[in-house]
Amino acid sequence: MTVAKLEALAERRGADVLVEVLRSEGVAYVFGNPGTTELPLIDALTDATDIAYVLALQEASAVAMADGYAQAARRPGFLNLHTAGGLGHGMGNLLNAQISGTPLVVTAGQQDSRHVVTDPLLFGDLVTLAGPTVKWAREVTHADQLPVLLRRAFHDCAAAPSGPVFLSLPMDVMEERTAAPLGEISTIDHRAVAGSLDRLVEHLAAIAPGRLALIAGDEVEASDASAQAVRLADLLAAPVYGSSWPAHIPFPTAHPLWMGNLPTKASGIAEILGRYDAVFALGGKSLITVLYTEGSAVPPGTEVFQLSVDARDLGRTYATHLSTVGDIRASLDALLPLLEARLAPRAEAYARLRMEAVAAYDARRAALAERAQAAFADPVIHPLVAAWEIARAVGSDIAIIDEAPATLGHLRTILHSTWTRQYSSIRGGVLGWGMPASVGFSLGLDRAPVVCIVGDGAAMYSPQALWTAAHEGLPITFVVINNAEYNILKQFMKSQTHYASVRADRFIAMDLTEPRIDFPALAASMGVPSRRIERAGDIAGAIEAGIRSGGPNLVEVVVSAT
Repeated sequence: MTVAKLEALAERRGADVLVEVLRSEGVAYVFGNPGTTELPLIDALTDATDIAYVLALQEASAVAMADGYAQAARRPGFLNLHTAGGLGHGMGNLLNAQISGTPLVVTAGQQDSRHVVTDPLLFGDLVTLAGPTVKWAREVTHADQLPVLLRRAFHDCAAAPSGPVFLSLPMDVMEERTAAPLGEISTIDHRAVAGSLDRLVEHLAAIAPGRLALIAGDEVEASDASAQAVRLADLLAAPVYGSSWPAHIPFPTAHPLWMGNLPTKASGIAEILGRYDAVFALGGKSLITVLYTEGSAVPPGTEVFQLSVDARDLGRTYATHLSTVGDIRASLDALLPLLEARLAPRAEAYARLRMEAVAAYDARRAALAERAQAAFADPVIHPLVAAWEIARAVGSDIAIIDEAPATLGHLRTILHSTWTRQYSSIRGGVLGWGMPASVGFSLGLDRAPVVCIVGDGAAMYSPQALWTAAHEGLPITFVVINNAEYNILKQFMKSQTHYASVRADRFIAMDLTEPRIDFPALAASMGVPSRRIERAGDIAGAIEAGIRSGGPNLVEVVVSAT
């Protein structure tokens, strides 16, 4: 018998089997915060010098770090949480990952199954607890199951529709010895080409030039189809809008056909879509609304066409003229030659629209610059000015992680880049994602520089990420936009003129004052150098210096309430 066969039959602990499967799946990082039930895995990692354990100081941060890594590296993230309490801590960011469709293999240690009948401390029904936020959840009951269930987890989390899966790992299973073979990675091509593309081409070609809009949804990023989306837009000379609540902006913001992201109210979306005879949405979940308004986001008379890998999103809320299921990149590769030939007779009309788009784009940029310049001398930094100066300092080739509501809308409008992977934001809407996600993004981009823009309120949900950034020596510049209040909530209250809060000019639980949070002191406590900025002219220089430092740093920008 060969040495390889003898090694394959050798008994080893469940925890060692898990590590070997992780290695074969190409896992470079395990994100987590360990407790007693996770110690078998920690022990098994001792000699695994090719797999690094990234220590988060709280499980919500661990989940967001794994989420950021998976999005940046375009491969599943692996994390290990601490039984029921740790899984509970991580649920908010696990919900973010679910909504974003991030491929994660989520595990949690479980009490030794031999004494669960005694209701030991730290025991909980992890499968039921995880269930609502994952594609599936299961507890491993024997070490022999580990290879199959782990392979299944890595496959299923990445298969469309992608998202987290969960495995509960009892301590006795992790200590149990097994000779079960590790199995092999399956090669599966998920890039299916959509059907009815000939029909879709005929529909698109029949729409008058200038009367069709495109929506570049997050699925364009997941499918790595930005180049195809650009070619489609150029062929049709069609204005391109981003999702109303995006995880990414997968279309170059410097392209003249880029019109920015859709608003988050149905009435605002309808106002824009009503300008067109039809809209072609690339990917699902592009018309997410936040606050209720009367009426549909798709107005009468506007036809909807969709292409998505997830059949559940097609025609889910709005009736469609034609929707088709398929991978966006593979499907556009097949559709574009057909469409180009079909549009040839109208080439001059489309060329004229493209020229007009260049002039309109330049005019919008000039007006935006004029607005920012007009507000530059304000005694307290205006959020628009802060966003303008941040964008100027960051440039077009450094990744941006954004969880700063006060500047978020401004920044998305200001961005001017050909890099379609520059911008990422909090798709799920649960605060506390941005700072730890930036740790994962930097690791997923081979420790590249990242700028994390976060509001003062959001920063307090997971400031522990500062410690991990310092511990790992990551080149992350954390920019805290500080208006000392929950501004979005206060502005909504002020818009409701019938509210007693408005009449009394008193807004309960919305001011972060008395005491005001000292972000430089907080950063210093975790080993991160920092600087507070109160003048608009100092913003860009401080951020540029932070990026040049090559290490973690924090820049607090004091802005006005709006």
